Amino acid sequence: MTAADLQSRAESLAAGLPNLLLRAKRVAATVSGGLHGRRRPGSGEDFWQFRQSQPGDPLTAIDWRQSARSDHLYVRETEWTIARTTRIWADPSPSMRWRSSRDLETKHDRACLLAVALGFLLEQSGERIGLLDHPGPAFAGRTAPTRLAHALVQARPVETFPGHGAKARSTIVLLSDFLMPAETIARQAERWAAAGMSGHLMQILDPAEEELPYEGRVRLRGLEREGDMLLPHAESLRGDYVQALEAHRRALTAIARQVGWRFTTHRTDKPARVALTHLYTAMAC
Repeated sequence: MTAADLQSRAESLAAGLPNLLLRAKRVAATVSGGLHGRRRPGSGEDFWQFRQSQPGDPLTAIDWRQSARSDHLYVRETEWTIARTTRIWADPSPSMRWRSSRDLETKHDRACLLAVALGFLLEQSGERIGLLDHPGPAFAGRTAPTRLAHALVQARPVETFPGHGAKARSTIVLLSDFLMPAETIARQAERWAAAGMSGHLMQILDPAEEELPYEGRVRLRGLEREGDMLLPHAESLRGDYVQALEAHRRALTAIARQVGWRFTTHRTDKPARVALTHLYTAMAC
């Protein structure tokens, strides 16, 4: 890389980063006000709730004062205070860099926006965040979303799943169009799940990829070495195309369910806050 190339790339990164951070912070702010924190029982000092005693609970866990008020024994639970780690993958493949209209952002841009906005929400909950394809420890503290954004804008296009893994008990969030064989996705998801990782798949598509709105003679250009395809009457394939997409989504849903993960979809012509709300609330369950 020449000095001129380096300067050009540095300038483009510097130009894109503040806008990404500002937009992500705004999206996160619209969501965080209407959501509860990711509170759950665990090891900590702050009281969270009472629950009825279950077989196996030690006698020392019984709250006798609360139990004396009813016919049941109650255990006093504290709130989980151990920081969890979420690793995010915003698919940087060439197909994610596509958009059908200049009025829309690319799928990769939307994935990066959701990743950083999610980072803001998770940081507010005291959790660690990082990129799945970024080696090294996850980011923590108030600077975590900014460091996440820096790593995202520097990502280069790839055509494979990330090679770096996450530690057991981490949460994985995959933001991708998932326009790849379902078997490839299943194998990787099974490996991560077997390693003790929970996860969420969010398919991000351009509206044209859902509807195939083209008419007449259309040439489709492959972005990942698939080659080009000439359609003499594109509208005649619309029905079969929509059915094939739905079948692929059913396969993705089945993959997620089999490993105990969740699967949702999002379109780039829909508000980012809607996708972020679905993603964050699903992770809180």
